[in-house]
Amino acid sequence: MSIEAFDRVHLDGTGIDRITEDEVVAVVRDALANGRGGRIITPNIDILRRAAADPRARRHLDDADLIVADGMPLVWASRLGGAPLPERVAGSSLIWSLSRGLGRDQRSIFVIGGSPAGDGVACGATRAAARLAAESPGLRIAGAVSPPFGFERRESGYARFRTEVIEARPDLVFVGLGFPKQEHVIERLRTQLPSTWFIGCGAAVNFVAGDVHRAPRWMQRTGLEWAHRLGAEPRRLAGRYLRHDAPYALRLLARSQNLTRRVRP
Repeated sequence: MSIEAFDRVHLDGTGIDRITEDEVVAVVRDALANGRGGRIITPNIDILRRAAADPRARRHLDDADLIVADGMPLVWASRLGGAPLPERVAGSSLIWSLSRGLGRDQRSIFVIGGSPAGDGVACGATRAAARLAAESPGLRIAGAVSPPFGFERRESGYARFRTEVIEARPDLVFVGLGFPKQEHVIERLRTQLPSTWFIGCGAAVNFVAGDVHRAPRWMQRTGLEWAHRLGAEPRRLAGRYLRHDAPYALRLLARSQNLTRRVRP
């Protein structure tokens, strides 16, 4: 199965691949078997909004090999426009399905993100990696690190981090640092690891580590996961969700009749 086999639905200038979660896993496994690396980005309403307004954010989407819809409003807009995406493909789900898929091939992952170590408790990335390995037979852990805040701005600290990841030579790297920081980190690592796959997975590392609880499945299915996260982190998320993302989502749905489905060039 090749990436080029999938059409893209264009939402406000961003092409979203018409692909299921199982197909994402199959694409990555096939690419790794043939020595090809790549990059997955999982835009939600917030990322789509930023990409529409900021060329710097747009660059990260333009550079991705797979772009999948991590947000039910994107799926709803595609349906209203007559070019339906098959399903929501969330980064917080892909971290599990990709790990299980790579486990079947005896491949390795590297986990970046999560809370730092403290008081005898391992860092979030280490705990997330251990849980993924325990539930994904055959999966190998190439490494795990929860870098300190601002590490990417200190050249000496970033150099140590970069060396650790590159020398581990993982097959897949989960980068849970939030958009767009995680995308900047991926951009800098990709040139040194051309046969590796990367995915920016936001809060997924915290979910797997157990430091943050994901919304119940019924809220995920009905597009209310944002409400669960808002309730858990109101100070951090209220401005973004209510002032910016909700109005943008309504405008996107209102414009959905203008959607087009295009074959990837």
